[in-house]
Amino acid sequence: MNVGYWEITLALLVPGILYASWIDYAQRKVPNWLNALIAVTGLALQGSYFGWYDHGVGGVGWGLLGLAVGFAVLIVPWLMHGMGAGDVKLMMAIGCWLGPWLTLLSFAAGAIIGGISAIVMILSTGRAVHAYTNLQTIMTKMRRWDTTFGEYGGARTFGDTSQLLPYGVPLTAGTLGILFTYYAGGWLS
Repeated sequence: MNVGYWEITLALLVPGILYASWIDYAQRKVPNWLNALIAVTGLALQGSYFGWYDHGVGGVGWGLLGLAVGFAVLIVPWLMHGMGAGDVKLMMAIGCWLGPWLTLLSFAAGAIIGGISAIVMILSTGRAVHAYTNLQTIMTKMRRWDTTFGEYGGARTFGDTSQLLPYGVPLTAGTLGILFTYYAGGWLS
């Protein structure tokens, strides 16, 4: 039986990001060693299957483009103190495996899942008034350049008025959804 790139991706990336997601949920951080391991393994597998670059199909260059997309989609929220650096690094590591397009789709699916999760968390804990007040603070923060990227109105500054969403969880869910949808549809074989 010939095992292809996507079968190995399912066998290695899925447990890796599930573990990262579990750690993020339990400890509210994704360890650097795990993100680095996921990234390096993805680039190594890209290289062994596709070389440096295989016309948009894969390769180390394709994995690095995925890493860049993972960085680009989350760096601004991190700079605004809206999330942890571990979440950015996790999306970058996922990008090493998926390349740019699937990384972008995974981020979009994760953002939708994260938004729905946040609404459920707010409503289930009765914090709608706090969430509205915090949203007003964030909007005020974004009115001025000097406060946009400052600690003021950052995720950790709201104290007991909010719950921190471990963003690695929805990023993982989005990635799994995209990965399995494409694989089951035969688009990745």
